[in-house]
Amino acid sequence: MALIINAVMFAVEIVGGVKSGSVSLLADAVDFAGDAANYGISLAVLSMGLMWRSRAAMVKGLSMAAFGLFVVGKTVWAGLAGVPPEPVTMGAIATLALLANAGVAVMLYAFRDGDANMRSVWLCSRNDAVGNVAVMLAAAGVFGTGSAWPDLAVALIMAGLALSSGVAVVRQAHRELVPAQRIVA
Repeated sequence: MALIINAVMFAVEIVGGVKSGSVSLLADAVDFAGDAANYGISLAVLSMGLMWRSRAAMVKGLSMAAFGLFVVGKTVWAGLAGVPPEPVTMGAIATLALLANAGVAVMLYAFRDGDANMRSVWLCSRNDAVGNVAVMLAAAGVFGTGSAWPDLAVALIMAGLALSSGVAVVRQAHRELVPAQRIVA
């Protein structure tokens, strides 16, 4: 269910991000795509041994960090252009995304303290809900100021969340891989 919700919201936010000109919505759309892939990978390795689940978590953590770097680049590019996004579309889609992500986060709450693979699923959902609230606030800021800066600031915050979560998942996956590799060797 989480995979389907994220895939649908990816399409909605891509269209909304392009239509509104919002870099934070586009960043969130890319994040939805990453989460859909994350859930697919998690399902694929769920019944496998710890080493395979940890390897999958390592890939997901690196992907989360790469997403963060992509958002930083896109934000710099949008900042140089200086065109403010359309805030009404931005806010409406962010609200819809928040409802979707809050529902997924509630479904996955029980897995927040699992292995690196399951923890990465929870972290993605939690970060997404926080990011949606931030995009809603950015839409209000853009509406009130007529400036692109609230949108750009939120995009950078979302990049920071992705980078820090990616690093956390990679570290945990590495801690799980070292003992698992000793057992195999």
